[in-house]
Amino acid sequence: MVDALDSKSSSNECGFESHSRYFLFAAIAGNFPDPRGMASSRTIGIIAGNGVYPETFIAAARRKSPGVKLVVVAFHGETRPELEKLADACEWVRVGQLSKLIKCFRREGADEAVMMGQISPKNLFDLRPDLRILMMLAKVKERNAETLFGAIGDELAKDGITLLPATTFLEDHLPGPGHVCGPAFRKRQLADADFGFRIAKQTSALDIGQSVVVRHGTVLAAEAFEGTNACIKRGGELGRGKDVLLVKVSKPNQDFRFDVPVIGPETIETCAAAGVGNRD
Repeated sequence: MVDALDSKSSSNECGFESHSRYFLFAAIAGNFPDPRGMASSRTIGIIAGNGVYPETFIAAARRKSPGVKLVVVAFHGETRPELEKLADACEWVRVGQLSKLIKCFRREGADEAVMMGQISPKNLFDLRPDLRILMMLAKVKERNAETLFGAIGDELAKDGITLLPATTFLEDHLPGPGHVCGPAFRKRQLADADFGFRIAKQTSALDIGQSVVVRHGTVLAAEAFEGTNACIKRGGELGRGKDVLLVKVSKPNQDFRFDVPVIGPETIETCAAAGVGNRD
């Protein structure tokens, strides 16, 4: 289960009463307007991590903004090599080479950028930082995803590059609130969903994690640095695969420029393997 955004969290979120605030397989509801329109003369830089997200964005951008120029900055060991063929220009860098990234965007005329895909935690601990990112890190007191990526957004802005929401052009990929598929929830499951929602909102507000695994009013696992899939596996094992529920939420004041909480195919497969979602 994931939440359809709590209206108390921020002005960008949509609130739904009672059980209608829950829906399956995605964590966002509503439309996110493109802040710059769809002019064909646009040049957008793509900071591309791993996974299918960057490729999905490129396809949507080509469809919705014909003539748009797409400039990809790809990361060694992260970005899919085939992505280079889909871009109008591509520059390969290592994680931490912020100056090279910005110079590429400026050279290609990109005044907008998006962050797409993930960076593996192991690469975050194997940074090869350039001088610009070292200076940026020196100013960041609390180092978590929000503060670090927010600081990168500030650096881009210094060079006239606007960081767009990661949902740009992808509004039709965001389901609305309510039941999406599978069997209807029972009363016990709805109660667990409400319980998990409240717990996950608190852990996410503390920047611990945005997912919890619960069973019959008990928290079996809470996501931290290890990520959602590891949390699912641990919770499924402790719950012995019986009536175990995953709840994933957006955190208060979620910054959708670089962090869109979703549940994708791999997460669903992990749930099935761990017994999360099974009924006793």
